[in-house]
Amino acid sequence: MLTAMFLAAVVLIAVHAQETEETITYTQCTDGYEWDPVRQRCKDIDECEIVPDACKGGMKCVNHYGGYLCLPRTAQIIVNEREEAAAESTSGRNNVIRRTPADPHRAPPNPTHHIQCAAGYEQSDHNVCQDIDECATGTHNCRADQVCVNLRGSFSCQCPPGYQKRGDQCIDIDECTLRPYCHHRCMNTPGSYYCQCNAGFQLASNNHTCVDINECDANNPCAQQCYNILGSFICQCNPGFELTSDRINCEDIDECRTSSYICQYQCVNEPGKFSCVCPEGYQVVGGRTCQDINECETTNECREDEICWNYHGGFRCYPRNPCQEPYVLTSENRCVCPVSNAICRELPYSVVYKYMSIRSDRTVPSDIFQIQATSIYPNTINTFRIKSGNENGEFYLRQTSAVSAMLVLVKSLSGPREHIVDLEMLTVNSLNYRTSSVLRLTIIVGPYAF
Repeated sequence: MLTAMFLAAVVLIAVHAQETEETITYTQCTDGYEWDPVRQRCKDIDECEIVPDACKGGMKCVNHYGGYLCLPRTAQIIVNEREEAAAESTSGRNNVIRRTPADPHRAPPNPTHHIQCAAGYEQSDHNVCQDIDECATGTHNCRADQVCVNLRGSFSCQCPPGYQKRGDQCIDIDECTLRPYCHHRCMNTPGSYYCQCNAGFQLASNNHTCVDINECDANNPCAQQCYNILGSFICQCNPGFELTSDRINCEDIDECRTSSYICQYQCVNEPGKFSCVCPEGYQVVGGRTCQDINECETTNECREDEICWNYHGGFRCYPRNPCQEPYVLTSENRCVCPVSNAICRELPYSVVYKYMSIRSDRTVPSDIFQIQATSIYPNTINTFRIKSGNENGEFYLRQTSAVSAMLVLVKSLSGPREHIVDLEMLTVNSLNYRTSSVLRLTIIVGPYAF
């Protein structure tokens, strides 16, 4: 497209006065030119710089003196600088006004002749053609959704930012489809757009880039431990706690429910941990195991004429002299019936008192006690039997040699309980001499299996 160039004829207007006159020339430039006060001549206007969207359809704008050209981008342009200079020198028309030198500051009188201005211009008070601002005067025909832009001698109807022309209408530009304006998500709005970030991110100061939100620093959502990750966070619980279904809060782990063997006796759950307790007579060892307390060593409450016997979970006090008439004490826990006493002929010669303790619910069969002759005589035969205390058949006495036997537990015993079993050894020689001795065994069954 070639914009036509207008050349106006030079009009000379003379004003006479009675005094000696001085001539002043005002120059009005034609379309496509403007006055250069430095060079004192009309200079070309570069429309390619000031006219928005001067060329359409991919054409390139080439400035030309007095106008511009829209040419294909592959076109070659040769500019004749002398012709352009000549065009600039002839692109104006001179208005001549005379005034006397006696009053050089007095403005020249208004001319009585009217000049004819080009379309888009009007005559000013100084008798020059000046541009009409159609946008200010409202004489444009731009639509309500368009923006009026004043041009030299004309105006242009443009779309506001964020819109583009389609025919006579301004259509919204969907910036989200043009290029990746936003880091994450682009939201188009009439005439504009804005960016949004995915969960766990926030807009940076440039309103385009998304940066990670450190939820653990900003507002720790976790009940206990918080670990920030890109775009999110992870909650963890302290030892002894576990995450609830919301993955944020923590609840106590009841370790006592996880296993029946976590404690030897009893498990007590506590916030974030657990502890093991033992029954009376025991103490906790290693955090979980129960160990018997030897009260005979720690808090011996027996009298001086008694001996303290510790068993699993407690203790008992027994008399130091357990002998009953007609028996007499000959050594510790050994009672002898004197042969001089006629009553002793029908009684065992000696009774020895022994004490032992076993745990409750002991596995059976189990060897628990061995009885053995203290004196061995030639040509004698020893036999062993349970004389009393086995009415329910909990025990069995197995002879292991000519002078010894083993007491076997054949039925499980539950405590706390005390059993007194008399184990008798009969001795017979070749002359039919017969004698016996008794071992009175007190068995204390503890209340627990530990």
